[in-house]
Amino acid sequence: MNDKKLRIADLARQLGVHPSTVSRVLNPATRHLISASVVAQVLEKAEEVGYRPNILAAALRTKRSCLIGVLIPDLSNAIFPLMLAGINDVLSRAGYTVLIVDASGDTRSQLQVVQQMQSRQVDGLIIASTERHDAVVDYCLEEGLRAVSLNRMEDECRIPSVINDDTMSIRLAVDHLVSLGHRAIGHIVGPLKFSTSHVRSVGFHATMTAHGLPVAPRMIQESEAYTREAGRKSCTAMLKNFPQVTAIVAGNDLIAVGCLDTFRERNLVCPRDISLIGHNDTALTDVINPPLTTLQIRQRELGARAASLLLSSLDEDTVEPVELRLKPKLVVRASTGPVREAGSITALQG
Repeated sequence: MNDKKLRIADLARQLGVHPSTVSRVLNPATRHLISASVVAQVLEKAEEVGYRPNILAAALRTKRSCLIGVLIPDLSNAIFPLMLAGINDVLSRAGYTVLIVDASGDTRSQLQVVQQMQSRQVDGLIIASTERHDAVVDYCLEEGLRAVSLNRMEDECRIPSVINDDTMSIRLAVDHLVSLGHRAIGHIVGPLKFSTSHVRSVGFHATMTAHGLPVAPRMIQESEAYTREAGRKSCTAMLKNFPQVTAIVAGNDLIAVGCLDTFRERNLVCPRDISLIGHNDTALTDVINPPLTTLQIRQRELGARAASLLLSSLDEDTVEPVELRLKPKLVVRASTGPVREAGSITALQG
């Protein structure tokens, strides 16, 4: 039989089962309703005869496209591949296809991207580009388009979100540095329009205060982006404004690498002269010089949880804006060490 014309009814007739049984087996979301032996028979037969489901027909029947859009703020950022892998793990098992788009532009271009995805009838969005006050979320709520925020969230918490516990991250970092004798600790925070940066900034204040340490504005430097070059510039500014600093907590690993660039320019040896902590534990942070102490976030699990949360929301009439926070882990490597005597860095910088 020509495989282009093969239908579910044909498969069912060849196997001696009801077409609805074949239909459930071929749909990953309903496959669990059928016994394992029947599932194996149907899948084996479908593979044998080269059956391919008619996606368009299924979409008309179920009123679902089985497409999920994913908005990524920076496709070059190493934290997102594992998140995408987690998303795909969950969605592919449920019979969904992922459409990934770069949402690094301004608000207008982001809204255009969402409208294009909506024209392709995506069933929902996973938004990893969320800002604290986000126009894309406004649009999704106005249009009734189901969405979940990943890695970042809104201040208003209007949609479900899956994020790292950023308060815990900064607490672990500062606690570690204080245990090494550091008191003059600086924080190079990412852009404060993002929840990750804002929450860590607030957490930095709280943790330093809990240790009885003063916090001055010059001890916190906002980076213009989560990039190496932005980190280099921000570190240069911090060393100028806060020359007593003996340790820096960076907003992410790329910012931390930029800090290392600045240290080399200033002939500062890490961690002998100044300690450094990154965030995310991205690839190769264990092999740079020195290997980077960093906060390990559960990137793949963040993506998987976001996908599961979105799928469950598709069947609900109303969706509660739940917030899932996953705990980070401090990974101690060679970029942090005991504090030097007071004033040593100021002297080294001239």
